[in-house]
Amino acid sequence: MDDMKINEFDFNLINEYFAGFERQGPGSPEHTIKALGFVGDLSNKTKIADLGCGTGAQTMVLAQNTEAAITALDLYAGSIAALNARAGKLGLQNRVRGVVGSMDDLPFQNDEFDLIWSEGAIANIGFEKGLNHWKRFLKKGGYVAVTYESWFTDERPAEIEKWWMDAVPEINTIAYNISVMQKSGYVPVAMFALPEYCWIDNYFIPQKPRQEEFLKKHAGNKIVENMMAFMRREFDLYLKYKQYYGYVFYIGKKI
Repeated sequence: MDDMKINEFDFNLINEYFAGFERQGPGSPEHTIKALGFVGDLSNKTKIADLGCGTGAQTMVLAQNTEAAITALDLYAGSIAALNARAGKLGLQNRVRGVVGSMDDLPFQNDEFDLIWSEGAIANIGFEKGLNHWKRFLKKGGYVAVTYESWFTDERPAEIEKWWMDAVPEINTIAYNISVMQKSGYVPVAMFALPEYCWIDNYFIPQKPRQEEFLKKHAGNKIVENMMAFMRREFDLYLKYKQYYGYVFYIGKKI
């Protein structure tokens, strides 16, 4: 089990498991708003892309705190259906549109967006690759804001280093990631780490009842059993090693 990676599990099972959650990764509305505060003037003419949006927890926060038109993209059709339904319930369907698509093959025009947002998803294609690929869809002077797994220290215990190197091979320190942002053609504007409750209260604890329910639904399915063991180990390792890593918000401006 120690050698298992989350991306080795069945895609549909992963999305079925996470689809019922408010959010699919660590974060909080207040930290989405905090990051938004570092972005330049936004108006009713602003266009935002939220990439790897999941079911849209942060998408709705962006919509409720701006007048922008938002296109939210995710690879899983079930997440997009949930996002569009949520937008409708909140009366945001005229400004929020969910589409199915891949972050590394975006169906957009060059210079289309004023802001590209992505919480907990850029690691799926790589921090440097994502920043470079997405840049052409941003207007000059446009912003990118992403959360990305980062080391807080230059050295860490071998157990947690192996775990994250297996999960996110490009994981690196905050200083290194800022240098990547600069090299990719952005002026770093701000960075800050998400606090522990974004992981524990908003991500790990809501999973506990879902894990039991999911195991019962898929009784005897070894893939599901391994998935749930992986999720539980992820929580245990976070509690043990949280001083060494976390999600960091990186906000940059396209030169």
